Amino acid sequence: MIARAVAVWCLLLALAVVNGAARDAWLVPRLGETAGRAVSSLLLSLLILAATWLTIRWIGPRTAGQAVRIGGLWLALTLAFEFGAGRYGFGKSWGELLADYDLTRGRIWIAVLIVTLFAPLWTSRSRGLPRPTSRAGGGRG
Repeated sequence: MIARAVAVWCLLLALAVVNGAARDAWLVPRLGETAGRAVSSLLLSLLILAATWLTIRWIGPRTAGQAVRIGGLWLALTLAFEFGAGRYGFGKSWGELLADYDLTRGRIWIAVLIVTLFAPLWTSRSRGLPRPTSRAGGGRG
């Protein structure tokens, strides 16, 4: 299950890279920095939800707890990539990296991180996968 979750996260990373390129090429020049980044964050959130919805059965969490742990793994990988690659691969300052978290400047990147964390839980529930109280072989009742 973890290997499949990491494979899907790699797909999410590819979607994020394409989304970032689209943001820089089309959204920011047409909408401005703040609105372009906001639209990009919302679009990426939708892409994450869609990709997760399509792959959650393949990933195979059996409980809500497993789904949340997958989301936690994705969040950790995302933050590690964002800060590791951003700082050491692309040479961005810590201030530049943290700017996307400044809600007072209209930066809503945090929404992408929240969706990343909870997408496996939300989509597994919408796809009818077991809930935390589910038991193999049935429960009471």
